[in-house]
Parts: sequence; structure tokens; C-alpha cells
Amino acid sequence: MSELASEPTSACRQIAERMVAPGKGVLAADESIATMSARLEKAGVEATAENRRRYRELLSATPGLADGVSGIIFCDETLRQTFADGTPFATAVHALGILPGIKVDAGAKPLPGGLERETITEGLDGLPARLAEYAGIGAAFAKWRAVYVISDATPSAGAVRANANALARYAAACQAAGIVPIVEPEVLMDGTHSIERCAEVTADVHAAVREELALLGVDLGGIVLKPNMVVEGNGTSVPSAPEVVAAATVEVLRAWPAELAGVAFLSGGQSPERATANLEAMQAIATPWPLTFSFGRALVDPALAAWVGKDEQVVDGQNALAARVAANAAAVRRRAELQPA
Repeated sequence: MSELASEPTSACRQIAERMVAPGKGVLAADESIATMSARLEKAGVEATAENRRRYRELLSATPGLADGVSGIIFCDETLRQTFADGTPFATAVHALGILPGIKVDAGAKPLPGGLERETITEGLDGLPARLAEYAGIGAAFAKWRAVYVISDATPSAGAVRANANALARYAAACQAAGIVPIVEPEVLMDGTHSIERCAEVTADVHAAVREELALLGVDLGGIVLKPNMVVEGNGTSVPSAPEVVAAATVEVLRAWPAELAGVAFLSGGQSPERATANLEAMQAIATPWPLTFSFGRALVDPALAAWVGKDEQVVDGQNALAARVAANAAAVRRRAELQPA
């Protein structure tokens, strides 16, 4: 590899290491305009660009957030907005000791040729130019989410391969731009499948993603993997214990090489408390890479419920976020206690 080509790779490794620093995780505040608007309306808040901005500033400016959060994922709208004092979001969070990130995919759309409910994530067209622009704005990392559904017939081999290829093309483009890619293959909880079936599908998905990443020369030391935890479907009656989820999840992850920078789990619709308990249980299992969090709803839903758009309740919203971040940071820090040197 030439010296010129190695420069962005080296930068990506440094940023990825910072993203999975001990005791810290990544806050996902990257809901699309439509999704965020729906959540605001459900909470009784008018769905305007200004209210979306106010909410994201509330989250980002939470006192002490950098103690447990290494980075925040934003959507395009937010990265182009400013804090109330006129400071651009990227600049403001950098100053707070937090890395700004950007969701660059265009969402999951029906997969041509796929089976029922199967999707392909779009957004590759023009991606290198957009990444260059985001890097200029100040983004240090990016995120791309692929979605897989479990049924008797799905995910199909075509859906697994198509999404793995898209993830790899995205990751390669990110590293060429000096931006760390968060690689997010999410096997959904929707359904009545067993935890064993989830493990089987997740392993198959990860194998395809690893193969495609390798084919495009993506440096695993400069990416952060954001997978689902291995859990049973949400239509089952009895949830698996944290120790069972932890063992099943890590067993699937063991196929990833030691050079992987780290794993930051999505919460995937679990309750905030369950996601934290499962994360903490994983810390007792030795792995060559850090196991941390990149939660969205499991961190921010309590904040929105406490704030509900009222200026006089901003502190309430921030306190709710801080409590969830502290709980997950404490869970991750348990690693040092459970695995003494």
C-alpha cells in the first residue's frame, strides 16, 4: 500500500479506537426527518425543523455527556444546523470532546427480486462526493444500516449478499475519504423465532459481510461493527436471560478477526433496561475487541418523554439521557472488574 493510501487508513484506525474507548459508547441520534417528526408528534411536540434542532441540541449539550459518549450520529439535517448560539453542530460537539458522525444511507427500500419484506439499503450513488462534503463539515465517522428479516424463508441468499455488498462498498468509500464507517447489519427482532434461529441468521449475515469487506480491501482496524444482539423474536413470551444472550452473541462474533476495532451494539427495540443488562453480561466474556453500545431509542426515548418540547423541562430531558448513558457506561466499565489483568 502506498504512503498516500495508508494515511486515511491510519486516521481511521485512530478515530475508531477513540470511538470504542473504554467506558464509552456512541449515541445514535440520526433518525430521519420522517421518523423524528413522528416521534415528536407522539410526544405532543410539533414536528418542525426547529423542534428537531432543539431536541438534538438538548441531547448533544447534556452536561458530562462526553464521560460516557465518544460520538454522536446525526442525520444530514442536523449536521447542517447550528446550536442556538449559532455554532454548527459538528463544531459544538467537537468542542465538548465528542466526535460527530453522519448517517449516509438513504434508507431500506423493497429489494427487487427479494422475498416478502426483504429490503436493500440505498444511497451509494454519489456517496464519495457526499462523504467529502461531510468530512469538510467535520464528520469523523459515518453509519450505514442494512436490515434483515427472519421468517421461515428469509433472509434469502440474495438479500444477504446484496446488502453485504452495499455495506462493503460504503465502508470502502468511507475509508478512502478518511471517515470511519460504522457497519450495521441488523437482524430484526420482529417475529416469533428462537434465539438459536437468530444466532444462525446473524452468523450467516456476518460471514457475507466479512467476505465482501475483504474483497474490497476494507481495513477492519478502521471500522466499528454495529450488530444486533442475538435474541429471540419479540413475539415470543419469555425473554432469554442476559447470560444466555451474552453467550449466544459473543459466540457469533468470535468469527471476526482480532484486528476489528470494536463492536458497538444497537439496541434493536429492546427496552432500555434489557439492552443494558445484556450489554453488561457480555463484559464477563473475554474478547479481543471492546464490546460497547451504539444505542438510539434505548438512550433517547426517556429524554424525549421528559422534555416534551418545553424549555423549562430541558434539564429534565438531559437528566434522563444522562442517567441512561451512565448506566450503559457503567455496564461497559464492568469489563475491567470482571476480567482482571
